[in-house]
Amino acid sequence: MPRQDTPGPARPGPAPTAVCLGESMAVLLPDRPGPLESVENFRLAVGGAESNVAGALAALGVPTAWISRVGDDGFGRRLVAEVAARGVDVSAVAVDPHRPTGLYLKEVGGTTGHDRDLGPGRSRLHYHRRGSAAAALSPALLADPAAAALLAGARLLHLSGITAALSDDCLALLHALLADRRPARTVSFDLNWRPSLWLDRDPAVLPPLLDAADLLLLGSDEAQAAFGTGDPAVLRRRFPTPATLVVKDADRQVTALHRDGTAVTEPALAVEVVEATGAGDAFAAGYLAGTLRSLDQRRRLRLGHLSAACALTAHGDQAELPPAAVVAALLDASPAHWAATRVTADGITGPALPAGGITGPPPPVGGTRHTGRSGPGTMSGTPSPRSGAR
Repeated sequence: MPRQDTPGPARPGPAPTAVCLGESMAVLLPDRPGPLESVENFRLAVGGAESNVAGALAALGVPTAWISRVGDDGFGRRLVAEVAARGVDVSAVAVDPHRPTGLYLKEVGGTTGHDRDLGPGRSRLHYHRRGSAAAALSPALLADPAAAALLAGARLLHLSGITAALSDDCLALLHALLADRRPARTVSFDLNWRPSLWLDRDPAVLPPLLDAADLLLLGSDEAQAAFGTGDPAVLRRRFPTPATLVVKDADRQVTALHRDGTAVTEPALAVEVVEATGAGDAFAAGYLAGTLRSLDQRRRLRLGHLSAACALTAHGDQAELPPAAVVAALLDASPAHWAATRVTADGITGPALPAGGITGPPPPVGGTRHTGRSGPGTMSGTPSPRSGAR
């Protein structure tokens, strides 16, 4: 691993088309439900919205890089190695010899009878990220040769509101990136509202950032919490500058609103949920991949829904899409055939597919399932069933 401000090894292959920038952390997952004091063992994983999007974009065939900082510790080495293993360029991830890699622990509710048990279907995240290596991201990054080269060549730059909450330096970096407008580059910005990150910071800094993006993604529920409204039309007026505003309405539908007032709404797929973590980031990646491929708006939304649905039926933050022929059939399906499609861990079924469906891998062992939709209510956010918890 490189030392501070020294880029990591470049990955072979085409230059990245997309760049995702933001913090990722080590994650400790409990081996059983119940309060933390009753847990005997934890499993180490990694998590982070922007690196999740990067990995999902790479899985969708989009050459992608992730830019961040990690500590010179085992968690940082594990994190970078796992992101790189997903096919993501990590050459501009710096290693800080003085600050640690961020960490969070997940607490899962159950039926243990313990008076501190959160209860079935509930979870809580415990963050240890203050003073992390990623909180030292700053405008100085723009002078780093490895990062500058990736940013100069990218057709897409993906950012999120999480970064704005980490430190004043991180906020200054976002302002600098959003001010550096390039005709050939689209800047996407996901609100990723995390209330706990804003307890000692002023969220009033967020609206100017969101309005400076080319493409804005946000959930109606998180917009309601952050700005007092989740109504797509009101949000479109609140943020007039982005060319497209994508509003995710719980597990029901997603609406893309253009600057000229036109809108396209696409319902979510029916999904038998195994685990909700990472699905919001998968939606963002699917939608962004469709944007880079110049798909029409409805197909962009559908690719986002399908990517999220596949994440919902797999353990962990990443999942593979079905074969290209199946994806194409679903993107081209009639509204009735799209509505009749069902996604489970066993595969995808529906009248749009050859022979009515495709057989997938066997159901994962130990997966908790419930029937839901692929929409963003199961896709982004924190302890509830949402995207990469941050």
